[in-house]
Amino acid sequence: MRTVNTYDTRSEQSVLQTNKVIRNTYMLLAMTMVVSTITAGISMALQMPFIVYIGSFVLSFVMLFILNKKQNSAAALPLVFLFTGMMGFGLGPLLNHYLAMANGGQIIMTALGTTALTFFGLSAYVLTSKKDFSFMGGFLAAGMMVALITMVALFVLPLFGIELGALHLAFSALVVLLMCGFILYDTSNIVNGVYTNYIMATVSLYLNIYNLFIHLLSLVGVLSDD
Repeated sequence: MRTVNTYDTRSEQSVLQTNKVIRNTYMLLAMTMVVSTITAGISMALQMPFIVYIGSFVLSFVMLFILNKKQNSAAALPLVFLFTGMMGFGLGPLLNHYLAMANGGQIIMTALGTTALTFFGLSAYVLTSKKDFSFMGGFLAAGMMVALITMVALFVLPLFGIELGALHLAFSALVVLLMCGFILYDTSNIVNGVYTNYIMATVSLYLNIYNLFIHLLSLVGVLSDD
């Protein structure tokens, strides 16, 4: 008489489910990048004002709340494309700002290339090693608190005539480091089965890449400014 090892069956099902989440996450992430690129191009062609970038930043918080509520519904997939399309559209004015510089094209390509190499390098390391980076959660949360406080200071202090050039640079450097940490953390959670919903896993990685690119753009722009 044959006996079934329940533990092994459950373990195998868990691995299959995790592999499915990984596959779906990276497929959807690739598609959202294409959507963002298209909407960014449209925004650039239309010469949208800079307020569009600010507006997309504010609306992203609302969209994230809605996505979190609808993550297990049929509306989740269209909402992801709406969210990433909106974020790409908001990126248009920022890209036009850099393109207006003498070496703007070089700045954008440098930031884009560095973002791609960083993401693929960190992701590949976690996917191959399957190392658990969940221990970084507390450090990343503390870092985000520092980043939020710094962001508020960047908005408020200039109202009192205080120059914050160095703080802008430090803020971008901090966010770049945080996003690298979040790529390790989120990829680890996907690989180790902590994230079971590929919609939110995709959104997490998308935001990591988006913010990494934005702040690398800022750093490269400052360092390239004569």
